[in-house]
Amino acid sequence: MSPSLVRPNRRPERLLILGSALTVLLIVGIVTALLIREHANTLQAAKRTANTITQLIDADVLRNVELYDMALKGLITATERTDLQDVSEGIRHLVLFDRSAAAPYKGDILLLDPTGEVIADSSVLTPKMGNFADRDYFQVHRSNPDAGLYISRPFMARCVCDDPWRIAFSRRVSSPDGRFLGVAAASMRLSYFHQLFSSLNIGSNSTINLINHQGILLAQEPLLEVGMIDKDMSQRPNVARMLRERDGSFQSISSVDRQARLYSFSNVGNLPLIVAVALSSDEVFAPWRRAAWLVSIATGVLCVGLLWLTWALCVELRRRHGVEQMLSELAATDALTGLANRRTLDERLRLEWDRAQRSTEPLTVLMIDVDHFKAFNDRHGHQGGDDALRTVAQVIDSNIRRPADLAARYGGEEFAVVLPHTDAKGAWVIAEHIREGVQHLPRVAGDEQPITVSIGMSTWHKRSRMTLEGLLLKADQALYEAKHRGRNRIVDAEQLPHLHPHRP
Repeated sequence: MSPSLVRPNRRPERLLILGSALTVLLIVGIVTALLIREHANTLQAAKRTANTITQLIDADVLRNVELYDMALKGLITATERTDLQDVSEGIRHLVLFDRSAAAPYKGDILLLDPTGEVIADSSVLTPKMGNFADRDYFQVHRSNPDAGLYISRPFMARCVCDDPWRIAFSRRVSSPDGRFLGVAAASMRLSYFHQLFSSLNIGSNSTINLINHQGILLAQEPLLEVGMIDKDMSQRPNVARMLRERDGSFQSISSVDRQARLYSFSNVGNLPLIVAVALSSDEVFAPWRRAAWLVSIATGVLCVGLLWLTWALCVELRRRHGVEQMLSELAATDALTGLANRRTLDERLRLEWDRAQRSTEPLTVLMIDVDHFKAFNDRHGHQGGDDALRTVAQVIDSNIRRPADLAARYGGEEFAVVLPHTDAKGAWVIAEHIREGVQHLPRVAGDEQPITVSIGMSTWHKRSRMTLEGLLLKADQALYEAKHRGRNRIVDAEQLPHLHPHRP
């Protein structure tokens, strides 16, 4: 049996693969952590931007509502003056509406009597005929003395104009004893919100919304759907959350166009209004997504390159291991027969001897010699002799089947077989198979003498007191005895009462 005495050392290769795998995992982990952190930073920056926009809108809306409220309070105060009854109509009109000129995007400012009829109009000296008792602001003030400043739902102005949508700011006019005397109402064109919202750069797919505390949409820029103004949005999940929390931010899917958005919202001062900025998540995270793709591709190339280098190094290590194993086997193998050489035999025999001493398992050694080899060599030449030795070695090797067994060339035409965990009976069977196998080899052309071998065997067992050197000596002496008895036979050293002290 040709021994495989040196197994490839896979430890450096495994360590290299493990190190590369851990390095790749570490790189991927670090890049992932950085991308997650950058994603969070992008989200926080978007929230800060949205909050800044809501604060700007809050401030502008509060300032303008304050102007409208001042105009309403001035109108109510003027109606309480008794000295205006005797002045001219022009002076009376000027006093009633002296605070209304500063309000931007204003519509008409009206003073309504208890039945909803117009008794004063900021746009004309003589009020136009009209009744506004059906307006929500009139009905609220008539039924609730404590309504304060009321902001109406959007409504269409009763005019033929390009900008008919209005909302009204109104206050109740009461007598000293609390009786309902009418309503002071100032309308504002909704184009004010269009102008305000469109002046803020929020991206092409984002929106700014203004809703009241009932969930009614007062303004939206840009308008996502026709007919959304004055629409009740309170049942939609995102709006319901805004109405419940009044201030904050969250990410969600729009119920209008089903796009992911970042919502930042806040209550406009103490007014019953909520301004909400809905930034498109695609636009918010587009720069981060581009950077993430670039970083991911670069990281992927780096990791693939590292793994490829690892693979190349592993291939090189395997090649080196193969060369080392081949050189080791060459150093441990007899060049002529392919069996183990004498050095390998000595090492293995010492190893198995120590193992047998620990385990007390039997150990048998066979010494095999080719009969009349010198005469065979003289008849057929060195080439024929070498061929015969190779053929005998193949027979020996074919009968050694267990991994621990070892067949070796001892020297010249002599061979040795080490059989660990094998008693004399088992070793005899193996030896007989070898002897018969050699005897039945095809005869060399022109030679009537068959090739035969003589075998001596010696077994150590736990009751034996011999040394390793004694074991080899007894096997050698048994071999001599087999040759002395006529060759082509097996002799067990334990079965002989006396062995010749010297080999021929």
